[in-house]
Parts: sequence; structure tokens; C-alpha cells
Amino acid sequence: MRVFVTGASGHIGSAVVPELIAGEHHVVGMARSEESARKLRSWGAEVVRADLDDLDAIGQAAAESDGVIHLAFRHDWMRSGDFMAAVNGDLAVVRTIGDALAGTSKAFVGTGGTMMLAMAGINDRPGTEADALPGGPRVDAENEIIAMAERGVRSAAIRLAPLVHSDLDKHGFGPTLIAMARERGASAYIGDGQNRWPAADTRDIARLYRLAVESAPAGTRLHGVADEGVPFRQIAEAIGRKLDLPTVSVAPEDAEQQFGFLARFVGLDNPTSSAATRALLGWEPREPGLIADIEQGHYFE
Repeated sequence: MRVFVTGASGHIGSAVVPELIAGEHHVVGMARSEESARKLRSWGAEVVRADLDDLDAIGQAAAESDGVIHLAFRHDWMRSGDFMAAVNGDLAVVRTIGDALAGTSKAFVGTGGTMMLAMAGINDRPGTEADALPGGPRVDAENEIIAMAERGVRSAAIRLAPLVHSDLDKHGFGPTLIAMARERGASAYIGDGQNRWPAADTRDIARLYRLAVESAPAGTRLHGVADEGVPFRQIAEAIGRKLDLPTVSVAPEDAEQQFGFLARFVGLDNPTSSAATRALLGWEPREPGLIADIEQGHYFE
């Protein structure tokens, strides 16, 4: 397959592109900078120079491909407080790709997050792939992708765990929590810290994207989850051990002081199952779990 990948040189893209190439796919990666373009070429990928505002270029690259994997998102806007601008920009890209692929039966694999389930109040049980939300930030893009099945697109949406971890992870929630602990002099959790976060290794996630673009049925929701739910206190304690810092509880009203833009997420309980994804695609995570990966030490070098 000729697969167009947005976010191709980023954290997850840096595992997805080699995974696709190893699977004998021809990868066309979107690059915003010449540095990213050089990286993609060194892996054996073709390059399209564009960013998320270049909808015409994105639509053309999608139309010329057999399948699309959409990974790019303006995380820097989210961190700066302009989350809705990032969300709206992402929705525009999703619609552009959908229009380019409509009626072709080509594959489109988009990206969302399991945290949306927790924000909708699904936490009394593990969230499943069958859970669908009516709308909201990032959910609208997911629902748009699923609806593309009715427009002749073999579409799938992968909900990623908030902690996609590995030595490739330089700017995700893991490094952010570690940086905050260093800055504050303590690794923190909210309340009793028993709220759970799912997690998965980057390379396991890359295999999931490959399997999805190759064979996921149209209109499929998938979960990129290996650890179903790690208590946040255990995450904070693992970080504290590696930094030789105390682990402390923070009251909910003090969360913003400790966690900044992450305050709205850190206290969420987000147990999530990937049983249906594993059964459908034969995907089985095989890399180290979150705590074991933190203990390896690469995040602290």
C-alpha cells in the first residue's frame, strides 16, 4: 500500500513509519520542516512538505494514496491554552481527508484519546470500543471518521491511552509529568491517587496502526491500550523514585498549581479495555508495561 502519514516524524510517527516500511508499504510522510523531511527520507519514506493548514496539499496526498494514517495534532496549542483552536484545526483536516477518500474504499485511520471517555463520566467500569459519545472536543472528529464508512471509506479511529511511552517519547504526558516533578521538587498525585490511567508502548501502538490501515473494517473504533489502568499514585511513585524526590498528595483545589494545563486530566479515572481491538486485529502488546518502562531510566537521562 501507498500510505500517507501526517505527524510522520513525531513521537508515534517515528515508530509507525518504520513499522509500515518493514511491512513493505510505501510511506509518504508529511513534514513541516527540512529537518523532519531529512529524518523521513533517512527511514526510506517519500516526503510531502506541508503543515496542518495546507488542506489542499493534505487532500491531494490523501487522494494519491491507498490509505491514510492521521497522527498530527497541534499539541503545542493545547499546552498554551488554545485547545479548541487545535481541536477545530484537526476536525478540518479530518474532513479534508474524508472528502479526498470518499467512494474509494481506501483506508483512513484517525487518532483520538481514551480520556474522552473519562471526561464523559465512563469510569465505573473499563471503557470499551463500543462506547460512543454524542459529540464534543476531539469526539466530533472521531465520529466524523466513523461516519465515513457510509461514504465509502474503510475508516477506523484509534483511541490512544494518555501515556504512550518508550524511549521515543520526548514531549508526551510522561516527560511533562517528570519535568513538573523536577520543577516542583516532588512527584504528585491528586487525593488518594487511586484514579487509573491506561498506557501502551509506542512500538506496540505502531503495530496497531499498521494492522488497522491494512485490515480494520469500516467504521471501527479501536483502543491503543496495553495497561488497562495504572493507579496514578503508582505512576507518581515511580517518577519520584527515579528522581529521588518525595511523592505527595495534592488536594483537587491545588491541582492547577502543581500540574498546570494537565490539572483537568490528572485526576480523571480512565480504566480502558482493548479486548475487542485485540480480538478483531490479533494485536497483542509485547513491550514493557508503563512502570517497568519508567524504571528502565531512559526518561531521566
